[in-house]
Amino acid sequence: MKTLEFNRIQEKIFIHEHSSGLKVFVIPKKGYNKIYSAFATYYGSINNTFIAPDEEEETRVPDGIAHFLEHKLFEQKDGSVMDKFSRLGADSNAYTSFTQTVYLFSCTDQFNENFRLLIDFVQSPYLTDENVEKEKGIISQEIKMYNDNANWRVFFNLLNAIYVNHPVSIDIAGTVESISKITKETLYKCYNTFYHPSNMIIVTVGDIEPGSVFNMVEQGIKAKENPGSIRKTFPEEPPHHNKKYIEKTLAVAMPQFNMGIKDNSYVSGYELLKRKVALEIVLSMLMGRSSVLYNQLYNEGLINQSFGMEASLEESFGYTVWGGQSKDPERVSERIIAAISKAQKDGLDKKSFDRIKKAHEGRFIGSLNSPENISHEFIPLYFKGAYFFELTKVYEELTIDDAEEIFRDHFSIEPALSIIWPMKT
Repeated sequence: MKTLEFNRIQEKIFIHEHSSGLKVFVIPKKGYNKIYSAFATYYGSINNTFIAPDEEEETRVPDGIAHFLEHKLFEQKDGSVMDKFSRLGADSNAYTSFTQTVYLFSCTDQFNENFRLLIDFVQSPYLTDENVEKEKGIISQEIKMYNDNANWRVFFNLLNAIYVNHPVSIDIAGTVESISKITKETLYKCYNTFYHPSNMIIVTVGDIEPGSVFNMVEQGIKAKENPGSIRKTFPEEPPHHNKKYIEKTLAVAMPQFNMGIKDNSYVSGYELLKRKVALEIVLSMLMGRSSVLYNQLYNEGLINQSFGMEASLEESFGYTVWGGQSKDPERVSERIIAAISKAQKDGLDKKSFDRIKKAHEGRFIGSLNSPENISHEFIPLYFKGAYFFELTKVYEELTIDDAEEIFRDHFSIEPALSIIWPMKT
């Protein structure tokens, strides 16, 4: 058992590595009633082309298969896994993102029974030709529902404007056509490739003894040797955007818009953390709720409280995105582009930088009171080579010069614009 300590924020991580290569993390939170545990694989919607260990040929599978597999794991021969968690007094769920699939539960008692159920069902897929065909109808309805969701559509349309070739622009659930090609055999191929313990982690946060968690892992993880690395392959992505503008009409009361910029840094580890924090601070300085621009746009009725922003960085892609509802999204776009140009000309204001950095750090420290949030943030950052708690070092070390350099590099591309217009009556 290894231990990592982050004294500045008084957090500690206990780490155990199973013989299979599985990494297990316990983050103690003394006195907390709820325990939160997650079993995650470094496998998401973008991983549709890969070379499996001990193979030389590239495998291409249908879009949406990672999300499809997440659904199927909850169906066991003896019934629904969610029903089993409910009988044990736990809340359970799962989600698939661009880069990982996560299975989780939270409980206030019977942790051992729930934890054993978690590690058992994730290792025990039950796939038949019949239940795979049945699931296609269920997920097809989900896909159609998201196609009519303005928030979802405006975002993925933006990704299609930003990206030329990268699969991040493909909906996580795929399309009705792509999932129709999924078979039991392709699901098992993806499962056996990406659900090996060496490509997975377990994270448990709460008032729990690390040794007991590690003992259950030793007893419950089926012994497997590390088969070697998976080669995830992606098409070459040019630095420029695919298109400047994309639009669609849907049944909405007010136009919705997203703007965004592709990030071409391809960083990982601590440098990724540093860049992400810097971009988040810059976005807040330019158009956050305390900014001059936000308040001007809000007071003029051009944006409302739906306006938000985020910076997302992965090893193979990255972007910033901002937007919300607006009666005149094109006018808002012009104003934001003008504010970016002014900041590039004048430079970032140090007082504003220091104030917003302190506010962001305060939110980070506040988030440490939530076991669920710690787990949710810990998993993707670990897969990218960083620890969530290293953010305390980033906030301590990040300077205005760092932010200025990252700002000028990232915002050297003009933002793309995606709009959902209301249908004409």
